[in-house]
Amino acid sequence: MADKVLVGTVPLLCVQSITMTEGYRVERILGSRFSQATQPSAKTIVIDAILLGPDRFKVKKDLENLALTSRALLAAAAPALAVTGIPVVCGLTLSLDMQITDLRFTQSVQKRDAFDLSITLQHVPRSSLTALLGELADLALAPGSAALPGVPAPGPVPRSPGPSL
Repeated sequence: MADKVLVGTVPLLCVQSITMTEGYRVERILGSRFSQATQPSAKTIVIDAILLGPDRFKVKKDLENLALTSRALLAAAAPALAVTGIPVVCGLTLSLDMQITDLRFTQSVQKRDAFDLSITLQHVPRSSLTALLGELADLALAPGSAALPGVPAPGPVPRSPGPSL
């Protein structure tokens, strides 16, 4: 499982995967045959998680409210979101100005007491200042995450000749 993830004010504890996709605008350099990536044009984060326990209904409703509420009402509920949009905080990134574009909840026979969650967020910058603050926060996260311990190395598996087929 991946680390814990905070989407706005909603904690996701059983995250299975996080995928971040960044697109870049490529433009031709004037008077040249060369091209250059000038700026990010799209940033999307997809989080797959499992909502467990009796709190799963509350987390589901909180995510729906976060996705449906207008920015003005959202800012009234959580004043920090008036400046930054929906922040996403995890081991992969610290991204500000995100907006929920897709929510998918699945309940199956195999997991009656859990919901599978897939949430898609897209970067919608409010201003160049908050975009810059988000990039600086993401850069500040990089050295700190390198100091965290990683997954331990797998133990050796003894091998012995088995029966031939």
